[in-house]
Amino acid sequence: MGKGLASPPAPTFSDIETGVKKPHHRHHRKPPPPPPPPASEPWFTWLLPLIFVANVIIFIYTMYINDCPGTYGPDNCLFYEYLGRYSFQSFKDNPLIGPSLYTLKRLGALEWDLVVEGKQTWRLLSCMWLHAGVIHLLANMLSLLFLGIRLEQEFGFLRIGLIYMISGFGGSLRSALAHCHKEEISVGASGALFGLLGAMLSELMTNWTSYTNKCGALSTMLLIICLNLAFGFLPHVDNSAHIGGFVSGFLAGFILLMRPQFGYVSSRHVPPGYEIKHKIPKHKCYQYLFLVLALVLLIVG
Repeated sequence: MGKGLASPPAPTFSDIETGVKKPHHRHHRKPPPPPPPPASEPWFTWLLPLIFVANVIIFIYTMYINDCPGTYGPDNCLFYEYLGRYSFQSFKDNPLIGPSLYTLKRLGALEWDLVVEGKQTWRLLSCMWLHAGVIHLLANMLSLLFLGIRLEQEFGFLRIGLIYMISGFGGSLRSALAHCHKEEISVGASGALFGLLGAMLSELMTNWTSYTNKCGALSTMLLIICLNLAFGFLPHVDNSAHIGGFVSGFLAGFILLMRPQFGYVSSRHVPPGYEIKHKIPKHKCYQYLFLVLALVLLIVG
């Protein structure tokens, strides 16, 4: 038989290790995108409920000072059997079920002669804490809770409190000018409440990019505003205070309720080592324009 062929030696470990290596291409992975900023928690609402309680307490104190039975006699007072000293004036004297005009004037109602000639400018603020009657008080306080709670939850007590006071003062000032040389008084928080309405509209306008259903939000807001302004043409309603408060709140909203535009990420929410190439500015140019114009008009006007 012929000589057999020798089998090739088995490859050793060193032979495998020294084999030809395929080139390895390293891919530089991009760092993950930064996480979205955490959703802001709603503010705890305490200021507007406190204003609600304060208005109710002041109205009760007003009825105590009024003392209808002691001044006009029990027969000329409403619900004397149940309320005693706190009973209301007759419907003839006050159809809103409340104190007399003399009591309101005594406690700080707005009257042009007393503000201008009597130099009692404090009445521009005191009148917004007085109410002409139970109906007047209920209407304003329900509006306060309906409009104000959501705003305070979203923007906090400081900004909403400032808008409330600025609007109340603006409404009182407009009312005093409208009733120049007239023996009429004005009371109520309507100017401040209409200011909250105006601030809601300006907030919608200046933060337009943050809303998804823009047309729906705008149409709903305009409907609410028109309905509330329409009530101002009813008898015994001071629509001048409503308009003055609305304009003041509308301008203050551009200044105090401006929010960052949609897509803006603050640097404190960017993880270390990540660099944003196309950073979105915090605010748009038109937001700054609204702010400057509103600030000038609010100061000059």
